[in-house]
Amino acid sequence: MFVLNVIGKGADPKLFSGLGSGDARILSAGHAFDLPVVGIAALIAARDIAADLPLDINLVKTDQRRKMLLVADMDSTIINVECLDELADMAGLKPQIAAITERAMRGELEFEGALKERVGMLKGLKLDALERTYVERVRLNPGARSLLATMRANGAHTMLVSGGFGYFTKRVAEAAGFHVERGNILLDDGVALTGEVALPILGREAKLAALEEAAASLKLDYAQTLAVGDGANDLAMIGRAGLGVAYHAKPVVAQAAGAAVNHNDLTALLYLQGYSDTEIVSAD
Repeated sequence: MFVLNVIGKGADPKLFSGLGSGDARILSAGHAFDLPVVGIAALIAARDIAADLPLDINLVKTDQRRKMLLVADMDSTIINVECLDELADMAGLKPQIAAITERAMRGELEFEGALKERVGMLKGLKLDALERTYVERVRLNPGARSLLATMRANGAHTMLVSGGFGYFTKRVAEAAGFHVERGNILLDDGVALTGEVALPILGREAKLAALEEAAASLKLDYAQTLAVGDGANDLAMIGRAGLGVAYHAKPVVAQAAGAAVNHNDLTALLYLQGYSDTEIVSAD
């Protein structure tokens, strides 16, 4: 069975009268609802109807809908920035490095090589730049804490898995409420960055492996897993998860993911799982 899940300001089942095979279930008054439908034709029709409205409309399976494993990207997903680009700003190199980041996230460059190139450009950056970047630039995206608190309260295991850096993943994971985190390691000489990153680099395949290993350890079917991200290095884990979500993502990711969130905050991942406002733990 499928439902048409609609999220956004002014979401009203009346907009889609005639598409449903049953009554709508309101998840958040005026903001989110589920409408039982037969299949993908309803999704196409609904998106046509709401083409000019700021609504996220997705077709979601109701079987095993509430996920027991969340694997999330960090930069531009759980947090508001790309940490490497902000470090580059501290070094006066943001335009050059951000341009490479953008191409890598769009899938135009191989991730590992692009990461080595960008880190190499930061050679000599003093270590206090990492703390300044975290304190001055990094913020959790709206809904992050509520997403984590709600899924954890319902027994889910949560992982932050980033192609970014452990200095930031440790702090972000603690601030947001993840059980565990993984990230790449920037090498330094005790004073400044050496321009190198520890090997092996955590990229697309490592993110997929993290999801697969966690699912096996927890004895979960992939149908019970959720992966969310915005860049090309998230594609493999998004494709393997039972619910793969492109969050304010690059086009290559939005086109490949099972669900896309373009207009709403991270609480959308809870509505996609069928949580209502009365079940969401407000933590933001």
